[in-house]
Amino acid sequence: MQERLRGIFPPIPTTFDERGDVDTTAITANVRHWMTTGLVGILALGSNGEAGLLTEDESDKVVRAVRDAVPSSRLLIVGTGRESTRATIAATRRAADLGADAVLVRTPSFFKSQMTADALTRHYVAVADASPVPVLLYNLPGPTGISLTLPVIQAAAEHANIVGVKETSPELDRLSQFAAVRAERFSVLCGWAPVVYPAVVAGATGAILAVANVLPDETVSLFEHVRAGRHHEALALQRRLTPIAQLVSTTYGVAGLKLALDLAGYRGGPVRAPLLPISDRARTEITQALETVRGAAGVRG
Repeated sequence: MQERLRGIFPPIPTTFDERGDVDTTAITANVRHWMTTGLVGILALGSNGEAGLLTEDESDKVVRAVRDAVPSSRLLIVGTGRESTRATIAATRRAADLGADAVLVRTPSFFKSQMTADALTRHYVAVADASPVPVLLYNLPGPTGISLTLPVIQAAAEHANIVGVKETSPELDRLSQFAAVRAERFSVLCGWAPVVYPAVVAGATGAILAVANVLPDETVSLFEHVRAGRHHEALALQRRLTPIAQLVSTTYGVAGLKLALDLAGYRGGPVRAPLLPISDRARTEITQALETVRGAAGVRG
């Protein structure tokens, strides 16, 4: 599994039609487009997929649509984190039945003050025991208010069915500590685009990046430059990608990402309430940032 986690994954948005329903035709078309690039796989139903705003039936519909377009040679990871261990296990089993190769499980956060190291470890071990496919932990401290600690990672990494963690924060010291845990079989994926270059240097085996949806070739090139030791090229590309990466993630969120997808020739479409539509100011900033990156790369259209 570790070799299959080596590279760049886009955490794809869930496309809705004009009625606000899941648009499986658009999702499949987007995925087929991404599969013509060097991306090593797809993450469906992550935070950028508005997973928390979908029903269970809608979630299953998304997984089916994505699996139809992802060849067996590429990895399909599905986000299955729920607030209870029981619901997480049920979502994980359904995702596996629908063709997921691995699952990404966020930290439960409703009772965040009670999510001790012991509670989180027990949760992840129970999920991994029940999962038919490998499990990746998801450290998402910004939205959840919970940070996975080194002792939790160390305990989880002892489980044969827990194969890695997505670390979505700029904390490189924490990422490097995670990368040193059972490095022969436990992968760390960077989820924070502005630090991909140093994260890979520090031991990340790959990355799951919102901006990879919009600029897949450029993000793959960044990863390959670092892996090949072409640090001058990697740093230059990192600096070009960081402004647009921030706009489609921390600054304007899913609405910004979906607009950028529309501009890049994919199907982004509307967000689901209570998320708000993109503002005119955001539209201008994202358009200009995308044109800057494409112009620097000599890309047209």
